[in-house]
Amino acid sequence: MRSNDIRKRFLEYFAGKGHTIVPSSGLVPKGDPTLLFTNAGMVQFKSVFLDEETRDYKTAVSCQRCMRAGGKHNDLENVGRTARHHTFFEMLGNFSFGDYFKEGAIKYAWDFLTNEMKLPKDKLWVTVFETDDEAADIWKKAAGVSEDRIVRLGAKDNFWSMGDVGPCGPCSEILIDQGKEVGCGDPACAVGCDCDRFLELWNLVFMQYNRNAEGTLTPLPRQCIDTGMGLERLSAVMQGKKTNYDSDLFLPIINRVEDISKVRYGTNHDNDVSIRAIADHSRAITFLMTDGVLPSNEGRGYVLRRIIRRAARHGKFLGIKEPFLYKINEQVINLMGGVYPELKTASGLISRATKGEEERFFETLERGLSLLEEEIRILKDKKENLIPGDVLFKLYDTFGFPSDLTADIVRKEGFSVDEAGFSKYMDEQKKKARESWKGAEGEVSSQELYKAIVNAGLKTEFVGYHMEAVSSKVLYIIKDGKSVETAFDGDSAEIITAETPFYGESGGQVGDTGAMVGKGFNITVTDTKKPVNNIFVHYCKIEAGSVSVDDTVELVPDMERRDAIRRNHTATHILHAILRRVVGEHVRQAGSLVGPRAFRFDFNHFESLSPEVIRKIEEEANKAIIKNIEVSTDVLAYDEAIKRGALAFFGEKYGATVRMVKVEGVSAELCGGTHVKRTGDIGLIRITGEGSVASGVRRMEAVTGESALESVLQSEDALKESAQILKVPRLEVPDKIKKILEQQKELEREIEKLKGKHKAGAAGALIDQARTIGGVKVLAAKVEANDAKELREMADALRVKLGSGIIVLAARQDTKALLLAAVTKDLTRLFSAGEIIKRIAPVVGGKGGGKEDMAQAGGSEPEKLGEAIEFAYKTVEEMGK
Repeated sequence: MRSNDIRKRFLEYFAGKGHTIVPSSGLVPKGDPTLLFTNAGMVQFKSVFLDEETRDYKTAVSCQRCMRAGGKHNDLENVGRTARHHTFFEMLGNFSFGDYFKEGAIKYAWDFLTNEMKLPKDKLWVTVFETDDEAADIWKKAAGVSEDRIVRLGAKDNFWSMGDVGPCGPCSEILIDQGKEVGCGDPACAVGCDCDRFLELWNLVFMQYNRNAEGTLTPLPRQCIDTGMGLERLSAVMQGKKTNYDSDLFLPIINRVEDISKVRYGTNHDNDVSIRAIADHSRAITFLMTDGVLPSNEGRGYVLRRIIRRAARHGKFLGIKEPFLYKINEQVINLMGGVYPELKTASGLISRATKGEEERFFETLERGLSLLEEEIRILKDKKENLIPGDVLFKLYDTFGFPSDLTADIVRKEGFSVDEAGFSKYMDEQKKKARESWKGAEGEVSSQELYKAIVNAGLKTEFVGYHMEAVSSKVLYIIKDGKSVETAFDGDSAEIITAETPFYGESGGQVGDTGAMVGKGFNITVTDTKKPVNNIFVHYCKIEAGSVSVDDTVELVPDMERRDAIRRNHTATHILHAILRRVVGEHVRQAGSLVGPRAFRFDFNHFESLSPEVIRKIEEEANKAIIKNIEVSTDVLAYDEAIKRGALAFFGEKYGATVRMVKVEGVSAELCGGTHVKRTGDIGLIRITGEGSVASGVRRMEAVTGESALESVLQSEDALKESAQILKVPRLEVPDKIKKILEQQKELEREIEKLKGKHKAGAAGALIDQARTIGGVKVLAAKVEANDAKELREMADALRVKLGSGIIVLAARQDTKALLLAAVTKDLTRLFSAGEIIKRIAPVVGGKGGGKEDMAQAGGSEPEKLGEAIEFAYKTVEEMGK
């Protein structure tokens, strides 16, 4: 029976028993910081077990892709050396959330294995937790397992937990006796032995408790079932194989390793370990990358890096001298892409990322091995067998050898490694933030990285004043605040080069955008910043391929966008200078933002600018443009620039040498931005807005060039359309609008008069509905009103008509109820409008209050307004007693 059939049969069996088939979740747990990877089928149901989430099913079945290569469940060291340990595997599982418990789980498992899979009952054994008499009795009575095949074991074997914290409980395992020939040879070998004879197939966890960080167990809100059975193990058993690697899940991958390495599987033990490790690790690499994990120096990315480099090292053992894992990954995709189509979607990324990581490792592998071999020789001469922590750290930091990889390599020589010493050196590196500029491992922010880069002597030369494109070398790549060697297709990264024509955001000017291209990659630059002196950071999206440190790139800014920014920046200088000339020398720029579509700058001034002043500034600015004045730049001493009349900008820090941008006869400012060559290049300046942004600070907004033309055309179109609508020539539009507004005001006054007459008439009609209660006139009525204001106006009119009395009005406003009570002044010593409204408001689901003569309320039940009106009369009657 092929593995695909077993997977399908398992899901269909439990679906037939009323279970909902739930797709596998990803290898990266969502919303669970306690787990590095999804390590069991129950992970995606953890919140259900804890009663934190309710789903529309009580029983479920899944085939969950799992990873055990970090954290509590870590099988990495055993992979390749045993027949059954893996990093990546698929877990078949059925689950009950407060539905069936021990008896149901045991019956289903026994039925599936013995009737569906036809496994011989005389080969099967079961284990239970040492004090779980209930489970033992169920195995005997419900499944017919004899007493001598039920083995009681302690917490180490039969008490399961997902991690250090979380759901847990006693468990019962089903094992199969594979025969003495695969055992350890010990006559006393029995269930519980670590050899492969008694192979665990299925673990039934009776989820009863939740373990907190202190280790305390508390009962779960509901008793639940969590079972797990490795597809790899069951496939091997069903196919009559003694190791998982001989099943159809692995043999096609192993065959591909044989093709590449020219080494036959099954002819040499050490070679077989390497081939199995490569086959296993290629599956882990493929699935991790599919779920978005990429090699890095921390967290999940570091686990992946360790797996890749461990597999690459095993390839070296087989004589493979160049990157090969990406080819093995292709076989994994071909083998499993039918069940997991997302593998095919991510195939390009998987190939490039794997190959890139291999290439970097192969660059340093030989030198690292030479260092390690020399250290082993020295230690042998000293009769020592422990690789010191400082050597481990050097292998890691300089040559990219994870400490567990080094341990793997030296194991054959009978050596072990000083993990404690290695950890000490790692901690010191983190504390001192000694970032290596080639693949540094760091826990620091990007800003700290930039400072470290400067301290390491790296810098970017800006050539954008005179060059529109340049070829340069990649010095540094940052992703997620950490240094990386390579950025891959789809990545967002910060790239620093030796030279750049891209302007980095500073002095109010936005950073350039554009592209980087090179051999095998294409990159979009979405922004450029200058976080520290002499470092330009390009914010990039890798559109195709991958880019690495030391790659040569062609940097090409978006020159159309750059030209627009140039126009706006020079226009800023011109407007600032003219503003000072027209408004006063006290005006000082207090910040700016120069972009491609528009620009703005803030300035100190105590009042708004009149339209006439704005028009004058705009006219003077455009006169400077028409003159087509040369825009010159000079690099000179700061003191000399100030002597020449240059203005320094708000918030900018200047060195001893500065760059002065001058528009002869108009402006001179210290500025590192990009500018046009002549003022005529600006085309046109149009001020689009002026207003206050803070006390004593104004903001002017403007556009130039194409944006200014667009603004003019938009205004022209609006004026043209207005003239057509008003049926007058364009120049007469303002006068026509004034006349219309005057007519509108007159009509509004007429409407108000009519409303007043209508209200008076309505008030007169309502007076006839007034009742006399205890000698007091009371009028309670439902009326039409748009808001509380209309109700008040109506109440005032009714009080005048009534002379002396109490008025309660009710109205519906959409889905709300409005109530108002009014009492004439002569009755306020006896009746309070506030008290009346307070008593009747609850009838319409609301509350309210007010003064003695008038009060109002709102409510959410307008359909009960009629009841409120009647209750108003009763309320007045009770208050008058």
